[in-house]
Amino acid sequence: MKSIVTITLNLTVCSSILLSIHSNNGFRAGRICDAASNFVPADTIPPPLTSKQPGDWTPYRSRLEFETAEFLYKKVQMSAGDVDKLMHLWGLGLARHGDAPPFADHRDLYSTIDETPIGDVAWQSFSMKYGADADSPSDLTPWMDATYTTWFRDPRAIIRNMLGNPDFKNEMDYAPYREWKGQGESATRQWRNVMSGDWAWDQADEIAKDPAMHGSTFIPVILGSDKTTVSVATGQNDYYPLYASIGNVHNNVRRAHRNAVAIIGFLAIPKMTKKHSDDPRFRKFKKQLFHSSLSRILSSLKPAMSVPEVVQFGDGHFRRVVYGLGPYIADYPEQLVLGCVVQNWCAKCFTYPDKLDSGEGGLRSREVVDTLCDEVDSGVLWEEWGVISDVVPFTNDFPRADIHQLLTPDILHQVIKGAFKDHLVAWVEKYLEKEHGKTRAKAILDDIDHRIAAAPPFAGLRQFLQGRGFSQWTGDDSKALMKVYLPAIEGHVPQDIIQCFRAFLEFCYIMRQDIIAEDTLLQLSDCLGRFHRYRQIFQDTGIRFDGFSLPRQHALCHYSMLIRLFGAPNGICSSITESKHIKAVKEPWRHSSKFNALGQMLLTNQRLDKLAASRSDFTACRMLDDSYVSDHLAYLGTAQCDVKLARTHREFPLPRVSQITQCSVFKERYRARNIRTLADELRVPDLSRLVRLFLFDQLLADDIHTSDNVPLSACPRFEGRIKIFNSAAASFYAPSDPSGVGGMRHEHIRAAPSWRRGPARNDTVLINTASEDGINGMEVSRVLCFFSFQHSRETFPCALVHWFKLIANEPNPDTGMWMVKPSFHADSSRELSIIHVDTIIRACHLLPIFDCDFAPDNLMLHNVLDIWPSFYVNRFVDHHAFEIAY
Repeated sequence: MKSIVTITLNLTVCSSILLSIHSNNGFRAGRICDAASNFVPADTIPPPLTSKQPGDWTPYRSRLEFETAEFLYKKVQMSAGDVDKLMHLWGLGLARHGDAPPFADHRDLYSTIDETPIGDVAWQSFSMKYGADADSPSDLTPWMDATYTTWFRDPRAIIRNMLGNPDFKNEMDYAPYREWKGQGESATRQWRNVMSGDWAWDQADEIAKDPAMHGSTFIPVILGSDKTTVSVATGQNDYYPLYASIGNVHNNVRRAHRNAVAIIGFLAIPKMTKKHSDDPRFRKFKKQLFHSSLSRILSSLKPAMSVPEVVQFGDGHFRRVVYGLGPYIADYPEQLVLGCVVQNWCAKCFTYPDKLDSGEGGLRSREVVDTLCDEVDSGVLWEEWGVISDVVPFTNDFPRADIHQLLTPDILHQVIKGAFKDHLVAWVEKYLEKEHGKTRAKAILDDIDHRIAAAPPFAGLRQFLQGRGFSQWTGDDSKALMKVYLPAIEGHVPQDIIQCFRAFLEFCYIMRQDIIAEDTLLQLSDCLGRFHRYRQIFQDTGIRFDGFSLPRQHALCHYSMLIRLFGAPNGICSSITESKHIKAVKEPWRHSSKFNALGQMLLTNQRLDKLAASRSDFTACRMLDDSYVSDHLAYLGTAQCDVKLARTHREFPLPRVSQITQCSVFKERYRARNIRTLADELRVPDLSRLVRLFLFDQLLADDIHTSDNVPLSACPRFEGRIKIFNSAAASFYAPSDPSGVGGMRHEHIRAAPSWRRGPARNDTVLINTASEDGINGMEVSRVLCFFSFQHSRETFPCALVHWFKLIANEPNPDTGMWMVKPSFHADSSRELSIIHVDTIIRACHLLPIFDCDFAPDNLMLHNVLDIWPSFYVNRFVDHHAFEIAY
């Protein structure tokens, strides 16, 4: 065996980050080569990705044609009839100028897209049927005679397109690596993308045993499958899509759905009558059809799993690549099918179904299962090991592939929908009913719904205006409920239940971080231990009298191991494939004729891929520069935050002076244009004084003199014009949340006299004050108004804020959240200040502290910040808030 050594590189893009890049015999993996597979020096200039000349819009005649096609077909998904109508009207307007619209009609639009010379991977099909030779004719049923057709696209061609996509060139790993934060003995290991995990490193070790593989780039092929229903009302229309991605692209690219996840197949779904649904032959056939189909679809990748092939990447360089089956994204029922595991057993280990609450058992592996199948009777395998021995996993047909190891954490179904919504939330309802009786329990549940509905609005937060009592739950619904549920049940349930929820939520938020370090894994283990300890109350009170032998909760025991193997789990979660269902399955189905819809859906996906390939190609030729984010955003990975006043119009209708209600009538008039009228509008008589104090701090303050210790007469005066803004845009680095280029997240902070034609909205924010009495140097305030003005030829963007103060010097011991209340002077006037917007870190979310009190009937989301006396700073509103404030 060849020796394996590592090359260590010190990177300066982040502070104290050390990488060990996988290499063999001194040859670093991921080396560049020429088209003939000969390695070339690392400083070799790459050949051009395309021979296309700037200005060549083939198959389109112009940029207008391409962007019109993309807008109509991809963005608004306009029907054929509407395209015809639009082109007709467009043509009428251009006829007087002797010109014509971009397309004659929908046929012209579709045929132009179809002529795209890149990104085209044709659909193919194969059919299978049950081998009934061993069955007597009297035993044959209709499903045995049926033919099952699977549609697929060559995964090798799809993956080569991904590797060659220039959009990914700066967000791709060409070799496995190990990452440490810090230096020397204090350095700690951390994980983020798939290639940072131990699995990719170990795979590279195996590949390196063959000298012919040295210097090659390992390409993990990530797969995912899950049945989805597109319509129930018009009949049970189910589809079984199969998706593929590559582990080389970074997790944030895969989560952002930037063409890094592609649909490669629609698997056959055998159906039969209820009369024969329990036929063991049918159940076995369904499983084997699934595995045989996957093996057939992926067969084109197999040759390059043992012998490297040359591929041109998005950076223009050629590299030798070696494919390997990578992590498989699936929910629990799908994992059982993939692993050939019996229902209610763990898909990852051999723990008995009735002992799942006892922790992790011995891990399943291809080697162990194959040995068991050779030595143990199939009936014993089923009963004692949870192994279905008469079905062969598809991974057995490929080198270095072990399906038991490749099954990934399923955050969406195991954690969010499973343990949280289906288990904990349901157990709380059962507890209330058992403890208080049905009538009293319903009243308490109504109050919990009221508390949830009264949560103040926040960017990206789903509002439960009628509480959480609805039947059709989505993953986004469960995620939104997690953000506001804990304070809503406080006072109605025992302390142990609050602690149970807190531990579980902390586990969820830690586990979904973009980067997970060694100390993070220790925190994760602590949260899981506390969750297991405090959930005991549900057994002690008889809600779970039979214990917690639940596969979805048991799966949490494996998360630390899986993070070490595959990196941060938010990049290989079933949320990614669930979201892909919308673009690849549900939207194409809705825009089909519904008759033989699959063929139309295949064509739609093919055209969408061609449009995406054209956009990448035109962008690489710098033909679409002005529609992309400028290059200066590349450094934002180390940025903290930036707040700018939004460019909103100064004119805005104000509510009547009478009490605001949701049906208020508004008087149309301009917002204030100077400090005096703004003071009247906001009912802040000393606003002019606050402006003068603000100017002193901005222009004259030093280490000794601040606005706190100088007379007002020493402060500059201002009597000029002002501009008022209804919102400010905050930008900050939040890669653990849905974010854009470079992990940057953007949100609007509102300070509007009327929000969506209703009552006023004045958001709360975290302000950087560097105060030792604050929350990690930050303090909470509520923005009453954004405005700007000029003084001494300098523009000051600022905000009038009402300060909140901490109730205690540490977070609440039960909920783990900081507690604040509005701050008032001795004369009961509000403690107000004017601050520069640059001191605003971002928006924060406050939730009322109810304790045992029922929410009053007049408490609503638009007035809760005005009338409630105390609040939690919601650490669970998003991952960035969870990370920075605690």
